[in-house]
Amino acid sequence: MNRTVVTAGALLLGALTIGTPPVAAAPSPSPTPPASAGPSADTGMTNTIPSSKPSSKPSSKPGSEPSSEPSAGPAAEPAQEPAPAAVPSDAPSIPSSEPEPLIKISPENAESQSALVDMEDQRILQTRAALTALLQQGGFFAAQRKQPQIFSSSFGRTMVLPARNDERPYTLKDLISVENGKYVRLMTDGSYLLGIHIFVADGATLQLRGPMTLRMGSIPGSFSSIITFGGNIDIKGTATKPVRITSWDVKASKPDLDTTDGRAYIRAVGGQFNMVYGQVSDLGFWSGRTGGIALTGTERPSSTYRHRTKAQRHQDKADRLENNTKDQGGGTYGDVETYPIGPGTASHVPADELVTGKIENSVITRDAYGLFVSGSNQTQIINNKIRDSIVHGVFMHRFAKNATISHTEVTGSGGDGFVLSRATEKVQVNDCLAENNGRNGFTLDGRALAHGPSASGESLAVYGDSSVNNSVARGNGRYGIEVMGGIRQAVQTSEVIGGDMGIVVRAGAEAVQLSGNKLTGQKRQGIALRDGVRNAYVSGNTITGGPTGVYMRDSNGQVVGNKITTVKDVNAHGVTVVGAAAGSEVARNTIVGSGTSAVSTARSSGDVSDHNNDEDAWVDTSTFWSKAKRYVKPMNVIWAGVILLILVSAFRSRGIMDRRRRGIVDPYELQKAMEDRPSWALPNAATATPGSGFNGRSRPTQPAVPTVTVGGGR
Repeated sequence: MNRTVVTAGALLLGALTIGTPPVAAAPSPSPTPPASAGPSADTGMTNTIPSSKPSSKPSSKPGSEPSSEPSAGPAAEPAQEPAPAAVPSDAPSIPSSEPEPLIKISPENAESQSALVDMEDQRILQTRAALTALLQQGGFFAAQRKQPQIFSSSFGRTMVLPARNDERPYTLKDLISVENGKYVRLMTDGSYLLGIHIFVADGATLQLRGPMTLRMGSIPGSFSSIITFGGNIDIKGTATKPVRITSWDVKASKPDLDTTDGRAYIRAVGGQFNMVYGQVSDLGFWSGRTGGIALTGTERPSSTYRHRTKAQRHQDKADRLENNTKDQGGGTYGDVETYPIGPGTASHVPADELVTGKIENSVITRDAYGLFVSGSNQTQIINNKIRDSIVHGVFMHRFAKNATISHTEVTGSGGDGFVLSRATEKVQVNDCLAENNGRNGFTLDGRALAHGPSASGESLAVYGDSSVNNSVARGNGRYGIEVMGGIRQAVQTSEVIGGDMGIVVRAGAEAVQLSGNKLTGQKRQGIALRDGVRNAYVSGNTITGGPTGVYMRDSNGQVVGNKITTVKDVNAHGVTVVGAAAGSEVARNTIVGSGTSAVSTARSSGDVSDHNNDEDAWVDTSTFWSKAKRYVKPMNVIWAGVILLILVSAFRSRGIMDRRRRGIVDPYELQKAMEDRPSWALPNAATATPGSGFNGRSRPTQPAVPTVTVGGGR
């Protein structure tokens, strides 16, 4: 039966082989370089990826413009190095109304990088499947496999670290001992060069301890990586003895600054990742999961292997081997168990395997993504400095929940500083700094993953309960803080300095709370609520500078107890309400400045309560017509016409009565005496005969009966 399992694994993996690969698969590395000021030009790496780029040409993406590949020129000061172009596939989509991405790349390079990401995914899955097939054989052969192994495939070589029976962690010494330092070599300057992918299996642990400098080989056509799939990566240094990790181009004797052909990275798939006092630089390319340091959950069935004792695991293995010899219509493979379907069979959807970890007191510089986290629970990011990331600094992606980010600085990112993207919830950002980033300082996105039936069947629920507290956004290229959709998001006691706008809330966010914040020096609006925001609460904020303090458009909420000081501008407003804003309240705000109006609600519709605002220090510079327009509304015009009609009628009547009292007008001047009035002869209807010409409306020409004279005589 063991042979059957191996055959199944071979069929699944295709070209994947176990053990030392043929010479043609990868050239043998050269011996350890001689003593010198730095490593030799030889990489010491195996061919981890195909050297040729995909032949198919990609279609141009909307909004992308071709650009030349970054040049790997001479080394320069880190701050002056040009950031390599990259557009991550895991980055959130930007609507057409948004500004164009700051980072552009040619379609050819985009295709090659995305292909490399796909190759990495295939390599990881193949490696895990092959290890599972081997360990299921049991017996002496499986025991031999519970030590570092070299797997080789068309996607490159991988050093696999299976879980040990004694649960001892792997260390750098173990890596060096594999094939006498063929893949991890001590360099003459005391650093270590990693020339192979490392795979930490479920239940295994890799420990890296300071002081240590690990250079992860990364040259054109080849790079290394450290990945755990359900295992643990534990990096621990001290303040004086940190663990330093960087990509390394041996040919150029400097870190790899070109992402177009892939670059070394670190990733935890499930399991746990911990890093304390680490210094990481120049890692990652293209996607979030290959972006530098990535913590990603997995939807595979949760494995309890590493949580069971040694005796339990041996018993599990014995039971599994026994079951494999029986024809029960089912069997096992890895973590997946199958059973024959019959009456009473229950279906079970396994839970997700969420990653968790802690990154503390570390410095991350020039990664594609500073930190990328998805499918995680209770991850802690504490007291770190993340600088000059190509895309975003800290990116919390799908299903990252209950995370804490505190005392962390993100500066100089090409995109946003901190991102809490869709499907993240209950993430607390405390005492953090986002400075000089290309787009937003902080972005909170609580929108639903779908707006109707979808192929993946995503829920229509929105996400939220996240907050930014006691933090600072300074000098960012777009907004200080942006909240898109979601429910119960909060920005509290934070400071926003500069930027196009300070705090922007949009896309139907509900019950957002903005309180106790300080905003200064925005170009347009301090706080903006727009496009369907509901039940917002804006209170206790201090807004200084900018032509508009608080702007509300097609949204509603309470703007209460804020202190607003605008610049002196003819178009300045303290608070502006535009569009449908029924149920909104603007009250008890102190508004200082000079401009068109302190509170402008002329362009709003619905019941907007504007009361008890302190506008004594506001200088109204509006023209007469501007003031008139504030009151010229349809109902006001109608009521003004009614009142004017009443006044005119009353005045006219009063004038006539006054003249009558003074005798100027004889009230009976139009009356005549009875004798002066014309006479009319009325026929006697009783004597009128048919055909006499009497029709009830005119007199007969020759009355045949006596007449009665009316008027004209006595």
